[in-house]
This record gives sequence, C-alpha cells and structure tokens, in this order.
Amino acid sequence: MLNPANEFKKRRERICILVPVVVNLEQTDSVSAVRRMQDYIEAHIMEPITLARLSKAAGYSPWHSERLFKEKTGKTPFEYIRALRLSKAAMVLRDGKPKIIDVAFDFVFDSHEGFTKAFSKQFGISPKDYSKRTPPIQLFIPFRAGDYRHTLPKGDLIMPENKNLVPVFIQVIERPQRKVLIKRGIEATDYYEYCREVGCDVYAMLTSVREALYEPIGMWLPKKMIENGTSQYVQGVELPLDYDKPVPEGYELTELEPCKMMVFQGSPFDEDLFEEAIGDLWEFMKSFDPKLYGYEWADEDAPRFQMEPLGYRGYIEARPVRALTNG
Repeated sequence: MLNPANEFKKRRERICILVPVVVNLEQTDSVSAVRRMQDYIEAHIMEPITLARLSKAAGYSPWHSERLFKEKTGKTPFEYIRALRLSKAAMVLRDGKPKIIDVAFDFVFDSHEGFTKAFSKQFGISPKDYSKRTPPIQLFIPFRAGDYRHTLPKGDLIMPENKNLVPVFIQVIERPQRKVLIKRGIEATDYYEYCREVGCDVYAMLTSVREALYEPIGMWLPKKMIENGTSQYVQGVELPLDYDKPVPEGYELTELEPCKMMVFQGSPFDEDLFEEAIGDLWEFMKSFDPKLYGYEWADEDAPRFQMEPLGYRGYIEARPVRALTNG
C-alpha cells in the first residue's frame, strides 16, 4: 500500500532536482526577510520609505538588508521602490485623468519636473503624453522573493505525478471575435522555455494595456497560427476588435475568431505548491471526456490558454470545444 507522505516526499524531491532550489534554514530566513521588506514597501509605497524602516521590517542590519534585497530581487531597495512607484503612477494615469503634479506628489516625488524626468527615463514617454495616448509600456511588476516560477530552471520542467485528484469546477464560455496582442518565442512549448527565449517580463507589458478584455494569458497556439521559426507557446492579451494603438516592438496584433472554451478551475492551493496544483488539473483534463457535456475538443479553433496560477483562486486553464451535432 502506498504511503501518501512518502509519495509526496518523492514528488517534491523530483521537483527539487529539476528546479535547482537550495532549501536550508539560512536560505529560508533570507527569503522571508526580503518578503517582509517587499510587504513593507507595498503597504507604504505612497509614503517616504527609509532603509532604516526596511531593515527593521527585515530584522537585519541596514547593510545586510540591502545586500539581501539586491541578491533576491536583482534591484537595490530604492531602485525597486522607484520602479514600483512609477509603474503604479502609470496605472493611475492610464485609468483616469488626474493632474500630473498630483500623481507626482502622491508617489513621493518632490516636483513635476523630477517625476517627468524619472517617468520618461523608465518608460520612454512623458507622463503627459502617456496620459493622452496610453500606449503599452513595460511596467515593473515585482515577483515575490523565492518564487521560482520566475527563476528559470536549467533542465526540463516535468510536472509531478498526482494520485489524488482534487475537485475541479468546469464551465463553457463564449469568446467573441477579438484581437490579441502576442509576443512569439522561438521553439517554446511551455512557460519556462518561453521565458528562456524571450524573458519573464512580457506579462508586465501586457498588463499595461488599458483596453484589455481580460487579464494576460499564456497560450498554446493552434497549428494554423504558428509561423515558421516561432513557438507554439506565447503570451498575450485579448483586445476589442477596434483596438488600434501602436504595437510595441517585437509584438504582434492578430485576430481570433469567435469560439467556445471549456474552462477548468482547480481548488485553491498554497502558493509554494503551484506545480502540484497545475499537475492535478492536467491529470484531470487528460482523462476528461467533453462528450459528457455535449462537446468535443476543437484545438484548431482557438488557442488553449492558462491563467497565472494564483493560490486563492486555483489554477485555471481553458481548451477550445465545439458542440456535438445530433446524428
């Protein structure tokens, strides 16, 4: 008889071999300290933030806190804070028509000129022009320290086997004719390969698009949409048919036909166990028969897509279907 605890341990060991994460007490304490600093920054982003306050949140000396932060995030605390403030300010300008000076002061800039200079350097467009035209821009969306979804493994990622399936919510939704802004890879067939080819910051660019119908998604394109020398897996965001803003360099705007999508949503999960949550849903989908619902798979009708795995809502993936015809 299988021992569930042993099987779980085997699965976790398998992941640790494929995704090189060193787990020890010192590493855990360091990640926790940086996460506390990130939480403090998020909670106080519209207030002055000092290294002394960050080090107090971390529980280390100012020097050690700054070193740990740079090591785990790739930015110094103040590079991180400035990039985050500018990105949040951009979202305020995108979604409303506030005065530039008010936004500058809200995000702790001393002057209109200083804010404009920093914003222009970060995004290649002045805040005034951005507020008028709101083109896609490369936002800074920070990742949690220690979140190895965004630390590329050197080997292949293989999802663990799952013996115990969890409850899955299923529904069929209609997708209208629409446009989609995508960035192609080279040979990628999954998220990790895609990040190795094009980087992990595409999602941040897609998030900046005000006209988005839904949140950005990862997509497996049908064969008819894959161009020679490009990947099956891409990231993109769906847009209304009348979207006509400039397309960022390296991106592509194309149309998608109306379709039906069968959406699978797994149970909420611990953020650190996102791979098992995906594996659970994949195992369920592999054996699921859509005919039970009066549908058949229609993989050439539209891209299959996945949403960002967020623990509070469960992992969500969708696959195109067609209604079965009588006779």
